Parts: sequence; structure tokens; C-alpha cells
Amino acid sequence: MLRHFMECIESLVNQTYKDMEIIVVVDGNADYYRILSRELLDMIKSGFVKLYLNEKNMGLAKSRNRGVKLASGDVVAFIDDDAIADRRWVEELVRMYKKGAIAAGGKLAPLWVTKKPVWFPEEFYWMIGATHLGFPEDITEVRNTFGSNISFKKKIFIEIGGFKPEFGIKGKAMLQAEETELCERLKKKFGKGVMYNPNAVVYHKIFKRRVKLSFLTRRAFWQGYSKAVMENVVGDIGEEVNFLKYLIFNRTLDRLGRFVRGSCEDLLKLIFVWFFTFFVGVGYIYGKLAVQRQKFTAGNG
Repeated sequence: MLRHFMECIESLVNQTYKDMEIIVVVDGNADYYRILSRELLDMIKSGFVKLYLNEKNMGLAKSRNRGVKLASGDVVAFIDDDAIADRRWVEELVRMYKKGAIAAGGKLAPLWVTKKPVWFPEEFYWMIGATHLGFPEDITEVRNTFGSNISFKKKIFIEIGGFKPEFGIKGKAMLQAEETELCERLKKKFGKGVMYNPNAVVYHKIFKRRVKLSFLTRRAFWQGYSKAVMENVVGDIGEEVNFLKYLIFNRTLDRLGRFVRGSCEDLLKLIFVWFFTFFVGVGYIYGKLAVQRQKFTAGNG
């Protein structure tokens, strides 16, 4: 764990864009905080790294919100501790702000620490924290990019209230979509989304546990559940509907065509496209029922 974190820090230290600071928020792990205090001592003394400890586990959303409040810059960017930033990552994000962006993100490329499974479809790379097949390939405005490669003007992030604590991973709970829900609020208030720059690359390490079928099935379920909760909050999941249409009318036909031409691997991946889609659907239905139960309980409380 420490080695991967230090590799992440090293990638930030080596950025081509130098006018920056690194904010590290340790979420309730005092032992790990003490270890990092020693490992990062010189950078902490220089002021380049600021290290903070949550007294208890607050979850991803609250930890990120705290990091923003502690930051002194005009723009805040997020990266996970198991990721490595390309040397030009910050430079490419800054380029979007010079063009008038209020939020910017980039590509999350998978960095396979384990063997890449031949059956895992690229359409579902979002489940392992990587940019999936079907995402734009050029600089364009999107609703949101992934939480390990997204940034905002600090003033605007604070103005829209930051990440909502009911979203985001906390402990063993896998409720997701914290950046999606925030970017929906961003779009509604300012009429602008996130500028996606595929040249702003972060490499996300993919460990063996991330490609276990049990983990991926749970993640698919919780993704569907999260979308039901998000729909209740913001009232719209149009992007998800469009992606489902893309799976049905584009990817299914394309992979079937490749299978007919002799690619058994494409048939295998297509089977898992629909396997994971099924569990996303189950999670969504379960989430809708849970939301309705909460509304009923509140209405009769």
C-alpha cells in the first residue's frame, strides 16, 4: 500500500507544471498517518505536501471536501493513491482552464498490475476505474470524468456545495456516483459540464482483487443502486440511458459481427457485457424500491 502511494506522490512531484501543492487526507488511519509523516517529512517541511488526518473514517466524499478546503490554489484536482499521473497531467488540465473551463478531467488508463482477463469487456472498464469504450476520444465537454482524474475551480466547487457525503465509498459500502451527482449540479447551475482532455492521462493500477468476478458483480449492483439514488436527487440519468442504448445498438451488433467472423473472444466479452448489465439493472431496481420505502417511511413518520 505504501509503495503504491509513494509512486503516486512521485508522479505528482515530477509534473511538468510546477505551480502546485499536494494535499493528502488520511481517512481515520492514525498508524498510516504516522508512517506518511515520516516518509514525506522533507516535502512537508518544504510546504509542497500538506498532510492531514481525519480523526475517524469519514468516507471519500467528506475527505475530498476537506482536502478542497485545505487547498490554497484556484483549481483543485483529484487523484487516488493507487494511481500514477502522466508527467503532463496537470499541464493538460490547466490548458483547459486557459480555454475557459470551470471543470476539467482526463483519461484514466488501466495499468495492469495483474494479468488482464481476456473475458472482461472494455465497455465496462468504468467498473475497474478506467475510461471505458464508448467515452469520447477527443477534447470535448462531457457530464463528468472519473473521480481519480477530475478537477474544478475551487470557488465553483465550494459554491455548489462539494461532494455529497451520502455518495462515495465509505468503509465497505460501495455507493458510487459522487462525481456524477456533483457534475449534474454544476451543469444545472452554470450551464457547463466538464472539459474532457484525453491527453490529461492518469494510469490507474488494476490489482487482482479488482477483476474477481465477485467484486465486479457487487460493483455492478452498487452502480445501479447508486444511479437510482442519484436519479432521486437530481431527477435525470440521461447519460446512463444513452449508454444502455449504445450497448444494445452498437456494441452488441459489433461484437456479434466479430464473432461471426471468427472471434470467440468477442462472444465471451459480449456475454459479460450483458451479465454485468443485468446486475446493474438489479441494483437500479433495488435502489428504486429502497428510495420509495424511505419516502413512504418519511411520509408516515
